[in-house]
Amino acid sequence: MSKRDSLFFGFESGCLNRRDFFQGATALGISIGAASAFAKKVDAATPKKGGDMIFGLAGASTSDNMDPDLVPDNFVMTMKRGIYNTLTEISPDGELIGELAEDWEASSDAKQWRFKLRNGVEFHNGKTLSVEDVIASFNTHRAEESKSPMKGQLGAVTDIEADGDTVIFKLDSGNADFASLVSDFALGIMPAVDGKADWKSAVGTGAYILTEFEPGVRASTKRNPNYFKDGRGHFDTVTAIALNDDNARVSAMLTGEVHSVNRLNPKIAKRLGGTPNVDLAIITGPGHYVFEMNMGMDPVSNNHVRLALKHAIDRDAFVQTILGGFGSIANDQPIGPTYQYHDPTLPQRGYDPDKAKYHLKEAGLSSLSINLHAADAAFTGSVDAAAIYSEQASKAGVSIKPVREPNDGYWSNIWGKKIWFAGWWGGRPTEDAILSLAYHSKADWNATGFKNERFDSLLLQARGELDKSIRAEMYAETQRILHNDGGTVIPAFFQSIDAVSTKVGTLGISKAIYGTSDLRAFERWWFK
Repeated sequence: MSKRDSLFFGFESGCLNRRDFFQGATALGISIGAASAFAKKVDAATPKKGGDMIFGLAGASTSDNMDPDLVPDNFVMTMKRGIYNTLTEISPDGELIGELAEDWEASSDAKQWRFKLRNGVEFHNGKTLSVEDVIASFNTHRAEESKSPMKGQLGAVTDIEADGDTVIFKLDSGNADFASLVSDFALGIMPAVDGKADWKSAVGTGAYILTEFEPGVRASTKRNPNYFKDGRGHFDTVTAIALNDDNARVSAMLTGEVHSVNRLNPKIAKRLGGTPNVDLAIITGPGHYVFEMNMGMDPVSNNHVRLALKHAIDRDAFVQTILGGFGSIANDQPIGPTYQYHDPTLPQRGYDPDKAKYHLKEAGLSSLSINLHAADAAFTGSVDAAAIYSEQASKAGVSIKPVREPNDGYWSNIWGKKIWFAGWWGGRPTEDAILSLAYHSKADWNATGFKNERFDSLLLQARGELDKSIRAEMYAETQRILHNDGGTVIPAFFQSIDAVSTKVGTLGISKAIYGTSDLRAFERWWFK
């Protein structure tokens, strides 16, 4: 369409008047029937205000709350994206853009970062966003008593200062990815009260205001009438219902009780997507399923035992059987092909019972019996996956005993506490973010207890290295270390699958970390 035509139809201003559209179409020789069909497509793709949206979300627990120290799952993560904003965000096309910060810049050594805040942004309680709010929010994660998962990643921050409407972060070492780091959902900005971030009120600057929260049951929100983002936050209300059970989510979707469900079981995704009034929203990202070992416990403290377990799983079968083809095989380290510094030369580990037996022998064992703890809270199908893994491993003299755990409290009672446990990682915006969060020796979310001085040193060097070729070499070595010595079996990268009513409009996503529109469906989706 030419610029003249776009002006004629009203596209230049971003508005489309239906009467003007039909008049313009007739003038250009387009039939009314064709114009009507096109108009319906335009109407469906143009976000509209109004309606009461209901999500059915997995990943809820009765222990959920808004505490920044919480280790959350999908339910709270999605809520936080609707209620809070971060300094930066990843756009639907995968670009890093400003959110609460309208601009930022780094010093030449990446040891100092300046973020200029947007003017006029208001919290849900009417308070105007200030630099002090940002400082208090970040200091919550940095506090000595903090148990925040972000504490380790913010460990390099030595000071945070105010300079008018600009926040200055000073680091003890360079971090070329710091602007991406601050887009993490866990770093939502809260209002400061007496110099400390007030998280208990659940007040943010986001598109939706929390009106009711019953942990493990439901959360209700209403639209923020003063939201600063144009073209975001379309629903009048958004309600999230806790539906941890796979069958319950599917049933709620089919009966129309909810308009969308997350973490759809791949086994039924295609069948559900083929039903009337239901679409599938599929995102390919760095998310991966894991079986993590507590390396401080015997016998997995022995690397030969860990290698035996890594060779005892059939990854291709995992992708086809557990993921229903909605994913790709992984290689026992988290940096997959969607990352910039993925190392494609790392040899792919395969299913090899003979190699598993060899490593057991090197560990001084002729056989091995070990429990593997799993629950649907860990990932959809993890209990079935543990059973299939057990069957495959038996050919190598390994007896895996699947232990089904309750969904409720899984992340607080099982994850990181048992000898071997299922889990999932949604990935992070950069290599440094996921590696520092999950594998640095001092990381709070280092569930395996992995400790490797060379690995820690490489993370520090790569973080501040501005030469991309050198960074690539460093990150390639970190991948090799985890592949060979880590305590995590990573069988596959998964595709996030949401079921969405055909009544709901969604933005196309070319790159994302999480499902449900990168956890931002509250503000990005609308009723057609």
